[in-house]
Formats: sequence, structure tokens, C-alpha cells
Amino acid sequence: MGAAVLGQPAAAPLRITSMEALEAAARAVLPPATYDWIAGAAGAGLTQRRNRTALDAATITPRMLTGVGPPDLSLTLLGQALAHPVLVAPMGLQGLAHPEGEVASARGAAAAGALFCAPMVASRSLEEVATAGGPRWFQLYLPRDRGMALDLATRAAAAGYTALVPTLDAPIAAFRERDLAHGFTPPPALARGNDRPSYAHPLLGGTDAGLSWADLAWFMARAPLPVVPKGVLAAADARRAMEAGAAALIVSSHGGRQFDGAPAAFEALPRCVAAVAGRVPVLMDSGPRRGLDVMKALAAGATAVAIGRPMWWGLALGGAEGVQAVLGRIVEELGVAMRLAGCGSLGDVTAELLN
Repeated sequence: MGAAVLGQPAAAPLRITSMEALEAAARAVLPPATYDWIAGAAGAGLTQRRNRTALDAATITPRMLTGVGPPDLSLTLLGQALAHPVLVAPMGLQGLAHPEGEVASARGAAAAGALFCAPMVASRSLEEVATAGGPRWFQLYLPRDRGMALDLATRAAAAGYTALVPTLDAPIAAFRERDLAHGFTPPPALARGNDRPSYAHPLLGGTDAGLSWADLAWFMARAPLPVVPKGVLAAADARRAMEAGAAALIVSSHGGRQFDGAPAAFEALPRCVAAVAGRVPVLMDSGPRRGLDVMKALAAGATAVAIGRPMWWGLALGGAEGVQAVLGRIVEELGVAMRLAGCGSLGDVTAELLN
């Protein structure tokens, strides 16, 4: 069963009382099968729940009378100046939530000063997404067609993307029980925004299930941009990615949508940070919903944090303006949390604050 393509820019600015209320509002406007595809997870949802419970269990002990004013959230990531450490995670098939799909999300991210990670399995092409402006990376699954992988990388470089993000944790699709209950299959037409007649097969389902570290090293040696592997959870894999030439890496459990039974990304983060010992930046996604979650991840060693599902809810409810509003709320929450904890800059958010 397919799903309706919907979502129009809100008539009034999106009002966010809480992230839970935001999700409930988005659920009310999305077809049930589409909502479950976005919100759902692999298997029994164990890892998805762990992603949240691990963050909820962590606490920050604020420091008093530090004399800080409004905190400085800026940073430099892979040589690129960013206004804050909140990124938009790659999310495929955004045309399910809004007619402009990834273009609307990228426009909202640019307006909010956020780096946008454009997905390979997309409703709009990477070239269209680039017209939104703003800092941007390009996510891809390494396909069986190696020429296609390098072609996508070359296209991304030509369109002004500054890094490539190969996702490592999806050699095959997991069992997603909510999708099975609906009989939901993503509409192929919404997955081919980046496809070209010269490619050997459609992008949807074109991942190489036999991918190895040697394949990743082969790609990194030929890629025209820095490579940031995504989907690392083991310290040993973090070291291997770095030794293979990764410019940074993203600790991620795919939002709980792939291997059910994996540790929470937040639990894995300190191990991966320790493994690379400061030689490359380590980012995180999977679980963060609020500015306080971002602060906890920064304290655990992340350089920046990518947000996924809340972006879907903003996109469904308000298009580009909705995405901008969600990002603005999370960044504002981060600034308030840092001020209350006595942190004047990102450099002040250290493990000493984290319990």
C-alpha cells in the first residue's frame, strides 16, 4: 500500500509547545501508514526505546556563579564555520510528508543556520536541494554499481556539498513490524529524485549487501570530498573508519530502524570518542529530540548532533517554515540549558558536567 503525499506550509508560524505535542499534531495530518513508517522502528523497537531511555537517564550537574552571558554556540566542523552544533540528519523519501520534500527541509535548515544532510534515496535531486543554500553534506548508500557511487559523489561536489556520508548499517532492510501491519511499501517514484538513466538500477534497494571495509576504503580513496561514515557503534569500528581515512564519523543506530538489539547511540558514543582519541570529530544521531539531549551528547564527547524525526514533524506541519521552527526551538533550548548549567561556549560542555 502506498501513502498519500501531503503537507502544505502552515498559514501561521508553527507553534511548538513540546516535541510530544508536535509529533501528535503531525500524526493527525499524516496517513497512518506514513506516520508509522516515519515513527516506527525495527523489530520490537528495543533499540529505539534505548535511544531515549539512555538520554533520559543521563543528568547534567549545573555549575553556579560562572559569570557567563548568552552562550556562544558556534563551531568549525571539517573547516566549515557553523552557527550551532544542531544538524539535520539524512532522511529518505521526504516527499511523503510535503510536496517539496528535501528542498523544503533544506530551505528550513538554511534559514535556521543548520547543516543539512541530503539523502540519496530522495524525492528531489541533490542539485535541486542545493538551490536552498546553506551548508550541506550528501548521504549515500554504497551501491553495487561503483561507477554510480562515484558519479553521485562527483555530482555532490559539483553542487557545493562539502562532505559525503556513506551509511554503513543498512546492508539489508530490517523487519519493521508497523510497516508489515500496514503492508506499506514506500512509493518507488518518491525514491528516485537522484536517479539517472545511466545508473544500472533504481536507487531504492541498490545497496551492496556484501559491503566490506575494503570497499569503504576504495571509495574514500577516490571520493572528491571528505568522507564521514555513519552507523558506527563499536569502538573497533570507529578506529577502523578513522584508519581507513574518515574525516569524521557519526555514531548512530539508524534511529532504531535497523538492528534491533543494538546499544543506544548515546551509550556507544563515549567508547567511540575514546577510540579515536580526538583525531577526528565524532557526531551522533538517534534519539535526541530536545536541546538538553544535544547538550548531553556534547558532554559525552560529540562535536555535533543530528536530529531526525522532529524534522519530519515540522516538515509535515509547515514545510520549510516548520523545519526552521523545530530547529530554532532545539537550538534555543540548547542555549538556555547551557546558560543554566554555567556554560559560556561549547568548549565548556564537558564530561565533568555529565552523570
